[in-house]
Amino acid sequence: MAAAVLCCGAPGLAVAAAPPEIGLWYDDTGKGAVKISPCGNRLCGHIVWLKDPVGSNGKPLRDKYNPEPGMRNRTICGIQVLGNLAPQSNGKWGQGWVYDPKVGKSYNVEISLTNANTLTVYGYAGVKLFGKTLYWKRAPGNLPSCKSETRASQ
Repeated sequence: MAAAVLCCGAPGLAVAAAPPEIGLWYDDTGKGAVKISPCGNRLCGHIVWLKDPVGSNGKPLRDKYNPEPGMRNRTICGIQVLGNLAPQSNGKWGQGWVYDPKVGKSYNVEISLTNANTLTVYGYAGVKLFGKTLYWKRAPGNLPSCKSETRASQ
């Protein structure tokens, strides 16, 4: 009975709304989409769609620039590219990291909504003053998963 009361939002119980940053986002290039979701009390994000999930060789794109040699053979589709984002007192999500598979580097990151359909992604290396701002656009929820496309081409 207690579970029913908690799940159904009984009067007097505070039910936390899902952060509006959760969802599917096209990256700044429009060639990939990241699904941001809760990871415990923090946010994380995984690549779930790629405009071109396979390379010119007909094989799935791989994380070939990863600094860890053992990870260079994993497919780009499905990898975690955002992690450890914690809610900040200013309404943003920060203290996390972003991984750029195009260059194999990770950066500190802070994200925030510019509006309902635009996510500001601010990446920096160490000093927050010197960073780069990217804008991601909300993607439709019915994007086809790149997992199925890369499995078919393997």
